[in-house]
Amino acid sequence: MADDLGIGDLGCYGNSTLRTPNIDRLAEEGVRLTQHLAAAPLCTPSRSSFLTGRHSFRSGMEAHDGYRALQWNGASGGLPENETTFARILQQQGYATGLIGKWHQGVNCESRTDHCHHPLNHGFDYFYGMPFTLVNDCDPDRPPEVDATTRAKLWLSTQMAALAVLTIAVGKVCGLISVSWKVVLGAASLVFLFFVSWYASFGFVRRWNCILMRNHDVTEQPMDLERTTSHMLREAVSYIERNKHQPFLLFLSLLHVHIPLVTTKQFLGKSQHGLYGDNVEEMDWLVGEVLNAIEENGLKNTTFTYFTSDHGGHLEARDERGQLGGWNGIFRGGKGMGGWEGGIRVPGIFRWPGVLPAGRVIHEPTSLMDVFPTVVQLGGGEVPQDRVIDGRSLVPLLRGAAEHSAHEFLFHYCGKYLHAARWHEKDSGRLWKVHYMTPRFHPKGAGACYGRGVCPCSGDGVTQHSPPLLFELSRDPSEARPLSPGSEPLYHMVVAQVGEAVEQHRKTLSPVPTQFSLSNIIWKPWLQPCCGTFPFCACGQDGDHSET
Repeated sequence: MADDLGIGDLGCYGNSTLRTPNIDRLAEEGVRLTQHLAAAPLCTPSRSSFLTGRHSFRSGMEAHDGYRALQWNGASGGLPENETTFARILQQQGYATGLIGKWHQGVNCESRTDHCHHPLNHGFDYFYGMPFTLVNDCDPDRPPEVDATTRAKLWLSTQMAALAVLTIAVGKVCGLISVSWKVVLGAASLVFLFFVSWYASFGFVRRWNCILMRNHDVTEQPMDLERTTSHMLREAVSYIERNKHQPFLLFLSLLHVHIPLVTTKQFLGKSQHGLYGDNVEEMDWLVGEVLNAIEENGLKNTTFTYFTSDHGGHLEARDERGQLGGWNGIFRGGKGMGGWEGGIRVPGIFRWPGVLPAGRVIHEPTSLMDVFPTVVQLGGGEVPQDRVIDGRSLVPLLRGAAEHSAHEFLFHYCGKYLHAARWHEKDSGRLWKVHYMTPRFHPKGAGACYGRGVCPCSGDGVTQHSPPLLFELSRDPSEARPLSPGSEPLYHMVVAQVGEAVEQHRKTLSPVPTQFSLSNIIWKPWLQPCCGTFPFCACGQDGDHSET
């Protein structure tokens, strides 16, 4: 699974200017899905849906308002212990289960070592990688990213308070203000305590969030970005070699191509699309090395291989040198947008030589949530019957036993808000999409929300449509021409049919504790993973307690 990769960044999906020969070869030797959809347009909720086969709000891994993804390793929010991942079911079936790379589903609940949200508590028996995600803060040369707006406001408030105390002190010295030095010192102490209270977290984002773990142990804090790609590749190849004589599941959760776009010297300046293009081409090389390891260990014909991204490319990611986010092809919107296709349409490539027909292309609507029941079926397990599972097994579709996707309707959320829904009218082959809310782009007429991290899901940042917007994706995949009762005779019928499906879908919802509440999202020092004695957390590779 790539991170923030746009569907238009790959040669097999129409890109002719970026070199992705290894992923393209995977598509040539397998099945390619053209309408593969993320269940959420941001990292944390999309990945929880992928792992569990359920919409993220069913487990509380979605925002009501405010924060839409986990912000800290030292926070208490994360994938609840009562959720079942495909890794847990395969582990019960006797598979070795490994996760290498990004997790971003939380770490601890009540103490630094309880690891309630950790991969090893969710069915993986081996983990090496980042419990969090790459952010600009991981690179000392990049501007801050984690809660940058709040951080700026806190710094400004501190400066203003300090200036006020300094003014009072000067007034006292000059005899202009009649106030005791005890009051001046008390005020200065309060300003200092306020500064320490927020700087203890925001002042050390790199040290707290940009870490590597092996199983339960922190091995690098902060991590050495230049070595990360080689570490991930080494670990992936080693895992394949260690487990080649038994059934295994490897979830290689790539750190590419999320900002700050950490790229080795071998690939810098080699693409036609700046640093982002360099990072995409390095990612493809890494995928090729893993595929080579599968083949060299004699596993190609007995391995079910899958490639995707967690959501669409990040359009707002840019700096003075140009675009730092992906290209979503002909599709409108991008990362953070739950309704527009560019935010949720992702690559979907499956290979299993001798079982899946090589070179087949499927245009049916499918979801990242479908991977859960697919993997469970292939691993000989059973899908849980005590909860709603939104995914449907792709096995019949991939093998050609079924002509159509098992999904008649799919529902597209941004946070807790339903932004859109699609209806695949199987008899006619027509594909309808209804939008109930859409983000307001900034500046007006742009294709994204420039000037902010991602587009909002609610409030003044969205337009609510009544009647809703209607598009026919089978004829207008770019969602450029909204239909009306005058231009589409079936307008009212389609809107009513989708509306009824939405009502039936809402009957399956039930309240759960939110993992993104303020109390769950804030940094808590007693939950911070640390190698060494907190707060003096520092170690090099494999836990060597020295600065990297």
